[in-house]
Amino acid sequence: MERFSISMEEDLLGKFDNHLSGHGYSNRSEAVRDLVRKALIDEEWQSGEEVVGVITLVFDHHQRKLQDKLTELQHDHYEIIISSTHVHLDHHNCLEVIIVKGEAGSVCELANRLKATRGVKTSELTSASTGKKL
Repeated sequence: MERFSISMEEDLLGKFDNHLSGHGYSNRSEAVRDLVRKALIDEEWQSGEEVVGVITLVFDHHQRKLQDKLTELQHDHYEIIISSTHVHLDHHNCLEVIIVKGEAGSVCELANRLKATRGVKTSELTSASTGKKL
């Protein structure tokens, strides 16, 4: 492991230290490493490389034909879906978690189409990395 130093304004460093304690970091180095990894993952996603991620949906299963529409969209993008899990949260709400791997544009397109489907209450695409460039 190599060491390097960082110069930072006192106010910014204070905010960074508050961020560290609020997120459970034991030292600044771990937080900086995570920030660098996140920046590299964001770069992978923007460059159109192969990426991995998770699409999380919450929806009302009583919405007419919603489940059929969500299933059809997933079948249309079967080549980038690794796995999906469907959970019944209560009498009305379901949670669906879809693990994806593929070209960043295709993954984002699927996530956006799922999110825009009427009846989807919340949708989140969590970006990750295959680790090839990290």
